[in-house]
Amino acid sequence: MTYRLLMVCTGNICRSAMAEVILNDRFKREGIDAVVDSAGISDEEHGGPIDYRAARTLKAAGYAVPHHRAHQVQANELGRYDLVLAMTSHHYNALERLAGRAGVEVRTDAPTGDETAIDLRMFRSFDASAGSPRHRRDLDVPDPWYGDQSDFEITLDTIEAAADAIVDHVRARA
Repeated sequence: MTYRLLMVCTGNICRSAMAEVILNDRFKREGIDAVVDSAGISDEEHGGPIDYRAARTLKAAGYAVPHHRAHQVQANELGRYDLVLAMTSHHYNALERLAGRAGVEVRTDAPTGDETAIDLRMFRSFDASAGSPRHRRDLDVPDPWYGDQSDFEITLDTIEAAADAIVDHVRARA
């Protein structure tokens, strides 16, 4: 059974789109039957392409950047995913509310393929260097959109720092 992951940020043109590319690449290289999608909690960028700075950063790091159109997450689609990773505590809270509206239970290590429950976590909860934060917001992935190219490179490093642990988690669950 294919393990399904959803990466979520604000507009789905930077952080979540980058995580989708990086994790799909890792799963493919590892031969793990997993698919990563991405979405935003806002419809502000709906239909828009990946941010050109995000695409440039990914390409410079050796990733193929597929065609991307930003998508707003809908409550009725959450049950399709086994693991949903929020880029910030704000995104986590919005996803928790959406899951409640859809009647989808939020449970750590929810059973794979169970459309009535999702495993909702912070993306950086898989980053060992993040330590044991006091607050969920301490695990926020900074938004590079307001910065320059170097901010996108930091975002790439942040995503890659958690990627291997996410792959290991999925390998054990898939």
